[in-house]
Amino acid sequence: MLARAAPIRLVVGVGRIRPMRAPRCQLVSATEAGYYHCVSRCVRRAFLCGNDGLTGRSFAHRKQWIEDRLFELATVFAAGIYAYAVMSNHVHVVIRIDPTVAAVWRAEEVAERWLRLFPVRSYGSVDADGCRVRAALIAANPTLVALYRERLSSLSWFMRCLNEPIARMANREDACSGRFWEGRYKCQALLDEAALLACMSYVDLNPVRAGAAIDLQSSHHTSVRHRLVVGLDAQTRLQPVVGGACAALSLSAGDYIELVDWTGRRLHPGKHGRIAASAPHCLIRYGVDADGWLVRVFSIETRYWRAIGSIEALIEKALAIGQRWLKGGGKRRDTRRWLAVG
Repeated sequence: MLARAAPIRLVVGVGRIRPMRAPRCQLVSATEAGYYHCVSRCVRRAFLCGNDGLTGRSFAHRKQWIEDRLFELATVFAAGIYAYAVMSNHVHVVIRIDPTVAAVWRAEEVAERWLRLFPVRSYGSVDADGCRVRAALIAANPTLVALYRERLSSLSWFMRCLNEPIARMANREDACSGRFWEGRYKCQALLDEAALLACMSYVDLNPVRAGAAIDLQSSHHTSVRHRLVVGLDAQTRLQPVVGGACAALSLSAGDYIELVDWTGRRLHPGKHGRIAASAPHCLIRYGVDADGWLVRVFSIETRYWRAIGSIEALIEKALAIGQRWLKGGGKRRDTRRWLAVG
């Protein structure tokens, strides 16, 4: 018997009534590892990169701000970055958060990691002596250690530490104040490996779909290009591009690159761009239902809402959070087969 659905709270706005957004804690576990797709978008015509068509200003340098910050945070938090793409006015991140990784950190390590995020400053510069004193005080306080350990394995704190510094830098550069990002980042739980791979492919192909790149190699500031530039062993299992919360996937790094490349050649003709047809096709070594795979990849943000996965996984997640259903499970109930990996 299905669990009772959670009550719907309504917000009355100007000219419309809409349901309130569900609390993030329903979707993101504070004690178990999970994969998530997060999207942050700009407001007030703010651009992260490229040329603003209204003013003609170029903000290309801001892409590197985001990429550098992602790599920095992944070495501090109990997190692993599996995919990312920095676009003109939004950022995609596919991340694994694992509280069990933070649970084994020593008190001194928790303090050191926290102070890498929020160091003691004196006259605008980092005070090394002050940081050492502060670290010792934190390590000697079990309450603070527990608090900071929890925050260092929190998805919300990760996104906060990603977005706030970028907003301050952009506002300072634009000589203005106020919001730079939308008030709440979008988050989707990735419930199985097939959902994770589909979402990673969707994120890595964003520049190609937008017509900003013609192939994977020219998709700057994306995780797939980082994998190509670093030149990882194609036979090794697919792992995050950076971060300590690692979990190797069934697909190898080389097969993932081939899968993304193959998917990019079959983008819907109505989209802005695709990888050139003259480039050689990749060899898919796994059983893939081509039509179903393309539907899953390119409907990540339209077909699904709070979670992405097989019908069984969506039903299980819905029951776990007290709902009767989750968007994405009802459109193709007869489709049970995801990407077969093994």
